[in-house]
This record gives sequence, C-alpha cells and structure tokens, in this order.
Amino acid sequence: MGAVVGTILVAINQGDALLTGSVTGEILMKILLTYCVPYCVSTYASVSAVGAAD
Repeated sequence: MGAVVGTILVAINQGDALLTGSVTGEILMKILLTYCVPYCVSTYASVSAVGAAD
C-alpha cells in the first residue's frame, strides 16, 4: 500500500520534473523520501496494531 501512495505522491509533487526530464539529485532524494514516508507510517500502524492486540 505504501508503494501505491508513494507513487501518487511522486506524481503530484515531482510529476512535472519527471515529464520534462529535469530530474536532479535533489529531486531523486525527494522521490526516495516520498516513498519512505508512507512505508514508515504503514509499518508503524501495523506494529502498533499488533502490540495493541497483546
């Protein structure tokens, strides 16, 4: 699920740079962070849910 949300966020935030081919190192770092955030949120929520069930 994090990959789907990350892809949508990348398209919204860096779509213009991707379409024009003006991707820099800074934009690549932003893209990586954009994928990391939903993954971390999803992982945290899952771990919290398992911990709450104990």
